[in-house]
Amino acid sequence: MSQRWARTFLTAYRFAGAAAYPLVGPYVAWRTSRGKEDRIRRRERYGIAGRERPEGPVIWIHAASVGETIAVVPLVESILDYGVNIVLTTGTVTSAQVADERLGDRIIHQYVPLDLKPAVSRFLDHWRPDLAIIAESEIWPMTILELGARRVPQVLVNGRLSDRSYKSWKKRANIAEALFENLAHVVAQSDVDGERFLSLGARPVTVSGNLKVDTTPPPADERALYTLKRQIGARPTWAAISTHDGEEVVAAEVHAMLHKRHHGLLTIVVPRHPDRAEALAAQISGMGLKLARRSKGDRIIADTDILLGDTMGEMGLYLRLTEIAFVGRSLTSEGGQNPLEPAMLDTAVLAGRNVQNFRATYQRLLDSGGAKLVRDRDMLAGAVNFLLTNEVARHEMMAAGAATVEEMRGALALTLKSLEPYIQPLVVKSRLKGANGR
Repeated sequence: MSQRWARTFLTAYRFAGAAAYPLVGPYVAWRTSRGKEDRIRRRERYGIAGRERPEGPVIWIHAASVGETIAVVPLVESILDYGVNIVLTTGTVTSAQVADERLGDRIIHQYVPLDLKPAVSRFLDHWRPDLAIIAESEIWPMTILELGARRVPQVLVNGRLSDRSYKSWKKRANIAEALFENLAHVVAQSDVDGERFLSLGARPVTVSGNLKVDTTPPPADERALYTLKRQIGARPTWAAISTHDGEEVVAAEVHAMLHKRHHGLLTIVVPRHPDRAEALAAQISGMGLKLARRSKGDRIIADTDILLGDTMGEMGLYLRLTEIAFVGRSLTSEGGQNPLEPAMLDTAVLAGRNVQNFRATYQRLLDSGGAKLVRDRDMLAGAVNFLLTNEVARHEMMAAGAATVEEMRGALALTLKSLEPYIQPLVVKSRLKGANGR
């Protein structure tokens, strides 16, 4: 496929939309699921604004879901210090709640429009952003093309390309290059990500590290933490967090293997998707284990085997109840989940071997001794048993993880440096408008 053909294809795509082109369609399909839609604000998905545009320059920042929203909060706060208006878009109800809790009315929150021309055009016609900052690993072609047609600078920050996404784009290298040339700058998470973006045609590309490292640890409600700690008492604990299908059963089996050796053992299971809780509760109870569900307010009593953390936004609470955490989507699923939050909270990190999506982070933790990868259920049981038995080794691992996170900090400063040429003109414009308005 020639570069000229690719540009013709994307131009036609811009006007015809994803439905006409199944080749690119998978990248723009709007993936919704039960619990992710805010019915009251559904119009925002179609680009119909829920607020008036403020006077002066506007920066549009997009963060796909909870993880990306948390990651960009320090970046948003730093940009707000310049006195520039920010419209922050997210894709889920939960991420909208996170934005409200952490940023409040300092920003304007909207749900991201569907990646279809009418929705994107309505959104851009109303907000008229002077700069677009995208913080996610997925690429939305229509949005990129529409911003490019309007000559709005676009910067991808905390950029990451998974093995699967990279292979998919490489098969369509000319389309990727014709698309990525619309980006004014890519700030990648790692050297590997940076090389991948360069090979797909993005220019310029810099490497900052992971913005999630520069966030604060996830918070916990002090009253809830006090209550749960009193209920648990001196019982030994370990957690399996951000688990995916199959990993909850593995955690329950590990508990069954260890509870006689470690009297009073409590296993905390926090599924990545709490909407699976009913099925999980039935499955774990069917194994003869006694379950307490956080969402139901169940008390943890002497014979409780499993605390099922089936709530959203309480990871900080669960991690403060233990010193050992297995991080999921790494044993029975692929890609892994981010180990930074447990490491920040002085927790020894365990994971399966399928952690490709966070390869650089895990490599740093492995090199320092802050994390250990396990092959299967039996190896996980052995690692949990070792850490429960050996306090000195456990605390050394916890300290190594926390120290590694501190060493990795600095992504925020590097990202702001890359953004400075795009933000400073807007700061000047905002100040001049303010001065002329007085």
